[in-house]
Amino acid sequence: MPRGPEDYRERRYRRQATAGPLVSFHVQVRQSDLFVRASADLSCAARNSLIQLRQGLEAYAAAHAGFLTSLAPLPDDPLAPPLVRAMLVAGQAARVGPMAAVAGAIAEAVGRDLLALSPEVIVENGGDIWLATLSPLTVAIFAARSPLSNRVGLRVPPGASPLSICTSSGTVGHSLSFGKADAAVAVAASGALADAAATAIGNAVAGPAAVEAGLEVARSVPGLTGAVVICGERLGAWGEAVELVRL
Repeated sequence: MPRGPEDYRERRYRRQATAGPLVSFHVQVRQSDLFVRASADLSCAARNSLIQLRQGLEAYAAAHAGFLTSLAPLPDDPLAPPLVRAMLVAGQAARVGPMAAVAGAIAEAVGRDLLALSPEVIVENGGDIWLATLSPLTVAIFAARSPLSNRVGLRVPPGASPLSICTSSGTVGHSLSFGKADAAVAVAASGALADAAATAIGNAVAGPAAVEAGLEVARSVPGLTGAVVICGERLGAWGEAVELVRL
């Protein structure tokens, strides 16, 4: 995972995620920049999936003023595309705007499309991960300049996936955060929910003393199964979905 802002911008951390039998490939369509691992090079299928998802999202956003900019939850829309509905529902659960869920929602949607072609799929979208694996997997937590960065990770046991692990940071990356968490990690079955919850958790962490405040937010989000908050030298964790391990 990234070690500093420059590593994050250039996605150098993706070079560390190439061990094992899966094939790695990269797909980018406009702002969506995906790193995918599967049993074969499915880049064409992944690109087609991503294009279709973005077309539906962009058409909906063009027809609904405020969808892209709202920082508050918006009402569910039964007529919206499935991706958009997932974002709307996640925003309501985490009490944030729908765009807080976009990266995780896209990662899951592309991953599920590829799962029809590969028994194992991992999709990483700007630090937000959706995975379906047949063997144990450990996901390192990048926490900007915290001394705990890349020192801890989440171990996903067999049978726990499909699963989403999403991260928000107030100190690195492009995501909007009103907090100062080096890493606010949320775990859920839903990619949209994990992403939206990570944003909400990160917003609550004003500094190292507020790590527990972030975990309180995590506990309040229906459907969330785990969370990790890192701010400076402080770390807090909640949930039993995956195991927190030293690296």
